[in-house]
Amino acid sequence: MVWSHVYDPLASPLLSTAVTTLPLVALLGLLAFAGWSAHAAAGAGLATALAVAIGIVGMPTDAALAAALYGAAFGLFPIGWIIVTAMFLYQLSVEAGALEVMKRSVIRLSADHRMQALLIAFSFGAFLEGAAGFGAPVAISAALLTGAGFPALEAACLALIANTAPVAFGALGTPIITLAKVTGLDEFAISQMAGRQLPFFSLIVPAWMVATMTGWQGLLAVWPAVLVCGGSFAVVQWAMANYVGAALVDVVAGLVSLVTLAAFLRWWQPRECWQHERESPSSAPAASAAPADSMPAIAWAWTPWAFLSLAVFVWGLPTVKSTLEGRVPTPVTTAQAAAVVAPRPLLPKSVVAPEFPVPRLDGRVAKVPPATREPLEIERAVYRFNWLSAAGTGILIGSLAAVPWLGIRWRRAWAIWWDSLRRLSLSLVTIALMLALAFVTRYSGTDVTLGLALTRTGWLYPFFAALLGWLGVALTGSDTSSNAMFGSLQRVTAEQLGLNPLLICTANSTGGVMGKMIDAQSIVVSATATGVHRQEGAILRRVFPHSLALAALMGLLVWLQSGPLSWMVP
Repeated sequence: MVWSHVYDPLASPLLSTAVTTLPLVALLGLLAFAGWSAHAAAGAGLATALAVAIGIVGMPTDAALAAALYGAAFGLFPIGWIIVTAMFLYQLSVEAGALEVMKRSVIRLSADHRMQALLIAFSFGAFLEGAAGFGAPVAISAALLTGAGFPALEAACLALIANTAPVAFGALGTPIITLAKVTGLDEFAISQMAGRQLPFFSLIVPAWMVATMTGWQGLLAVWPAVLVCGGSFAVVQWAMANYVGAALVDVVAGLVSLVTLAAFLRWWQPRECWQHERESPSSAPAASAAPADSMPAIAWAWTPWAFLSLAVFVWGLPTVKSTLEGRVPTPVTTAQAAAVVAPRPLLPKSVVAPEFPVPRLDGRVAKVPPATREPLEIERAVYRFNWLSAAGTGILIGSLAAVPWLGIRWRRAWAIWWDSLRRLSLSLVTIALMLALAFVTRYSGTDVTLGLALTRTGWLYPFFAALLGWLGVALTGSDTSSNAMFGSLQRVTAEQLGLNPLLICTANSTGGVMGKMIDAQSIVVSATATGVHRQEGAILRRVFPHSLALAALMGLLVWLQSGPLSWMVP
């Protein structure tokens, strides 16, 4: 028997909304203000979500528990898999001494921590977001910043702030592709609309990140580098999104920004070199004080990360992904189907990407209007164990290639692998609990109840459309998931209010990116990568105001584009 969502279980929109916020309040409140550990706060949030879903909304108990198990499994794979493999490569670099060479090579470009944050957290992180997504940019960028000498807590926060503007195009355009499928809008048109919103924030975010580190005075001292970093990224992001498509926006823009800023720093440096560990700025020549490694040594140290970048990029290509998942890379034509000569996949899908319908959940829950344009939309719950095509597997391949390259014995590499798993065990449990909570709110429909509260804002809705996307990412940890969850609701609301559906639906994705820095999954990833496992609450308190402020700015831009700036809408 199918159970349909109930979006107003208490027959009062105000009371129903208040009750459905309890899991989020429990999670974030206990984490940020009560001093609870991340896994304890996540457990309390999950228990609250189950109580609301079963006791208030009326979701069948077995379906609610199945949703929690489904979310926990998804948290371990593919999310946890990315973290484990990325940290494995990091530990290999530490073991071989390559990380110290990398640190010195970055210092040779500039000893200024502001420049290093721009290079690593923003430019390189954007490339990783475009190639892999799903937590890899935060994990790797935060780890590299820590290795470069940043305080661990600061490195975690900077990696989260930087991982915003690229997210809407992340993982080879997956969020945009998903939004197009859910809403029925043209994928290229969504890409164009996003490309007319996010470039403004690609200029703002690097400046915002530097100002967070050193204040506005520190930002003014390095504004040329900030402009080069953000400006080169914004221009390429705009051009790729409007004339090429969503798939390679972040990959190309991230690489261009990285190369452009590195070249700029060859002839320009800040007058004063600012570093976290110093109480007062030192003179700029401090960059030359770092010991000079030979070019072969620098190439040796960076090559494992080149292996990683190449692997995750290749793994994300549609043709490669289809092949690794046991699907036919090219579409079958009608003539082929008629002749019964359809090409067969190179690998058996049942082996490389088996799918398991979740018992007691798959096909048992249904969305209803206004959350969907259909009278009844059955929710599927199929766990796909695509172990070969997962981004984490691509990272593992790059890591294994690095083992002989770094001169590490395989027995020692095996010991490092198990040591990494041991260190990450509690973090993996936390991520599993976080995703379990997210899946319970999704399948119980309580997330839609929260979203409907924002749809009652009338002429201000364009502003709140971006905040709805922000809320979706904060709840699910993924812009893709937020688009799948709220995309249809955004279109229905836009049509009811006489607004442009393209603008409003795109705002769900572009506003959502600002929620990436406060979702519990990303916070745990950043804390794990920097070794500050018990300071997730401090990270959340630090980044929350930045997240909300940037989301409000995006909402303001969307509201202006619904009126005086409507000429910007394709």
